Amino acid sequence: QMIIAQHILPEMEAGHVGFKAGMYMAANDEIYIRVMGKGGHAALRQQIKDPILMASQILLSLQEEIMSKAPGDSPTVLSFGKVLADGATNVIPDDVILEGTFRTMNEEWRKEAHGLIASLASNIASAMGGSVEVEIRHGYPFLHNNEQITRKSKRLAIQLLGEEKVEDMDIRMTAEDFAWFTQLIPGMMYRFGVGNPGSEQPYSLHSPKFKANESALRTGISLLSYLAIELLKIEAVEKINT
Repeated sequence: QMIIAQHILPEMEAGHVGFKAGMYMAANDEIYIRVMGKGGHAALRQQIKDPILMASQILLSLQEEIMSKAPGDSPTVLSFGKVLADGATNVIPDDVILEGTFRTMNEEWRKEAHGLIASLASNIASAMGGSVEVEIRHGYPFLHNNEQITRKSKRLAIQLLGEEKVEDMDIRMTAEDFAWFTQLIPGMMYRFGVGNPGSEQPYSLHSPKFKANESALRTGISLLSYLAIELLKIEAVEKINT
């Protein structure tokens, strides 16, 4: 029993495919922090507890603390893509909203980092006269490509497409819901390129300007079908021999 998935890759030329055995994609979690102080007139600093300064310190300290404590063999990403302080040129708001993502490939470190994020944010805000509300929502688990399945699939891809069109890939800190399946069933995800030859800056999957080279569909369909048939044949032979 096994499960296989494929995913397009704009940075890879159409007609090419890529494989990575073992750890491939990160687990991802969403971070929501509300930093609460006391707002007021920006000119009356003595009357306020500035949540903007608290939030700034939290952002800088979290980045430094998490990245410095991350295990050396555990790739880690902490990024905040939303900072909302709804004040004005002369108005300090009562609170600031921070939203970001934490990603890693180590479950023990993942749990530890969640605690560090919450405690550090709370301690900083408290020391500056404020408080925080922290919510960390668990996302997808990390994606581990079964080594044996990946090795066999890569060999079959070379048979079908030719060695020059089969590439080795590095880990990616993006996340994938296919990882839920590989927690239960041995599996593997590979990539097939949809990039256009000669394009120096292919637009990413989430860009409104993304445009796939549709000739790649032939590669994706043929390889996935070929793997399904040939891997079942290999599995049947292995069962007979055992």
